[in-house]
Amino acid sequence: SVQVWSDYLNVHLHPKSIYVIHQYMHDGDCGCLEAFGQGERLLQDPGCIEELEDRLHFYVEECDYLQGFQVLCDLHNGFSGVGAKVTEMLYDEYSGKGILTWGLTPVVNSNGWIFHPPQDSQKNFYRLLNTALGIVHLSSHSSLFCPLSLSGSLGMK
Repeated sequence: SVQVWSDYLNVHLHPKSIYVIHQYMHDGDCGCLEAFGQGERLLQDPGCIEELEDRLHFYVEECDYLQGFQVLCDLHNGFSGVGAKVTEMLYDEYSGKGILTWGLTPVVNSNGWIFHPPQDSQKNFYRLLNTALGIVHLSSHSSLFCPLSLSGSLGMK
């Protein structure tokens, strides 16, 4: 049965490459990760940041010649805050390595959002604020930041 997008993957991912945020799963106890600050706060937990660093070091130690990192991150929700803290961590810990960051936004049509349409102006404001904060923070800790969307409006209506 299909419950999340990763159920469609035909490729098996290494267990060290997956980090599940249990409180923000579809049936989690905190609901949606919809604000930039929520994402930043997740990575202020010492246990969470330590686990991410351990997983990152596992892959870095496997590299013969590490040239840099590619970070793909949603801009319109709380994952922009998670991505901002991750790129900051990479920038601090691997200052000589390149960090290419892709800021991803959803597609908007003339009637509104294609995926998860916001029902009220507060959610639209959150999405706009998350995108703005994500662009500022991600670009300040990246060698190159590239917003990526199928629409020219970066997911803004």
